[in-house]
Amino acid sequence: MSDLNDPRVFFAAERTLLAWNRTSLTLMAFGFMIERFGLFVHMLLPQKGEMLQRGFSFWVGLAFIVLGAFSAATAIAQYRTVLRTLKPIEIPHGYRVNVGVFVNLVVTLLGAALVAYLFIRGPAL
Repeated sequence: MSDLNDPRVFFAAERTLLAWNRTSLTLMAFGFMIERFGLFVHMLLPQKGEMLQRGFSFWVGLAFIVLGAFSAATAIAQYRTVLRTLKPIEIPHGYRVNVGVFVNLVVTLLGAALVAYLFIRGPAL
């Protein structure tokens, strides 16, 4: 339990949650860029008669996307843990505390959907 009785503690936790949200989005965007970079290189230097394979960039890109989705999910768990330690006086009356959780949950689900799509579809020209 926090003994500060200050709503700034809650807002600091929410800012941290949203900072992790930005981090997870950045990781997923970077992973998608790496995954598609392999396709770009293949288009620049085509191998005659060779099918496009899932190369190193595909797996590294997928790993970054999974890491981004995992960080969004972990941020939700951390935020909920902090919320349980706060007193009701530290949370402004009528403030919706789960909006950031919802946004991170959507980012997690979209990241998982992107991984599934890229894994099933694979590299495509």
